[in-house]
Amino acid sequence: MQIGVLAVQGDFSKHQDMLRQMGIESQLVRTPAVLSKCDGLIIPGGESTTLTTVMQKHGLWQPLQEFGRRKVIFGTCAGLIIMANEVPGHPHATLDLIDITVERNAYGRQVDSFIDKVKLELSGASSVVEGVFIRAPKIKACGTSVRILGYHRQDIVAAENEHILVCTFHPELTGDERLHRYFLHKVSRHIHD
Repeated sequence: MQIGVLAVQGDFSKHQDMLRQMGIESQLVRTPAVLSKCDGLIIPGGESTTLTTVMQKHGLWQPLQEFGRRKVIFGTCAGLIIMANEVPGHPHATLDLIDITVERNAYGRQVDSFIDKVKLELSGASSVVEGVFIRAPKIKACGTSVRILGYHRQDIVAAENEHILVCTFHPELTGDERLHRYFLHKVSRHIHD
């Protein structure tokens, strides 16, 4: 199983560290050629407008869109924003890979970042994890093709469809492997389908 981590902007090294902690070596993806060799991809947090601009500049936009229609992508924070189908007020188009409406910077500015408990429902098992929210978005609505996987209080903070897994927080900053394990399981299922 070949896992890629998009490495054009944001804290991609933390995701790579998390995968390494789990015994998985990953590829840093900066070109369509490297992307084409991957079975699954992580799009890290960062700044969504910068991430979009850099992806387009590197010729990754169209290949990423095609990849996400066939293979599994896990997007955290800004990664979630650029895959959503609707982001009111966002100055750029999105990859339109998951039917969710997202509000950017929904909790406020950088100084309003926080850590709190998140309730997850993964593979039929309920758990509580620590969520690190840094200028985090909120999932305001989900289409019928989307399954909700997690809540922070009343806010939806994790969701998925057939190929896409998203969360509004940063699981790579806590050392908790549950969401990354769920992503790897999702990739493995798609490889063997």
